[in-house]
Amino acid sequence: MQTEYDGYLPFFITGPGQTDVLLVAMIILTLVIVLLIGVFYLHLHALPERMAHRSNSIQLQLVGILALLSLFTHNNIFWVAALLIVAIRIPDFLTPMVSMARSLNRIARSRPRPAAAVTAPPEAPPPDALRSAEKSEPVVMATAEAGEAGGMKKEDGDA
Repeated sequence: MQTEYDGYLPFFITGPGQTDVLLVAMIILTLVIVLLIGVFYLHLHALPERMAHRSNSIQLQLVGILALLSLFTHNNIFWVAALLIVAIRIPDFLTPMVSMARSLNRIARSRPRPAAAVTAPPEAPPPDALRSAEKSEPVVMATAEAGEAGGMKKEDGDA
């Protein structure tokens, strides 16, 4: 049965008992778009971790933990923190210190210690002399360190 409006119907209107092609196309398109958005999201989410592979292992582990936290908790601050940690290069202080320690250890092992360099501490006056001096006038005592540090002397009455 032919009506005068059959030629004017748009292509997406289907007749009774026919497959709706537009509906099937939109379902497939929606699934593809959702899949592509998910892939893009995960690709973007892994950006700090991929950037951290160039840095040291501690920074990589910290960034990986923050990225997982942001993925599972949906808190974007963790992802931003991971991105900032990767973007800021943390200086390596440990390597130069270890190198200096090894060099100093090598220098210390290569030089023999002279036996004459070890000196005995200066002898203290006998206790009787100190007691007799306390009764008459204060004794000015100077230690070896104070004498070397600029002649600072300490009297008995000073604290």
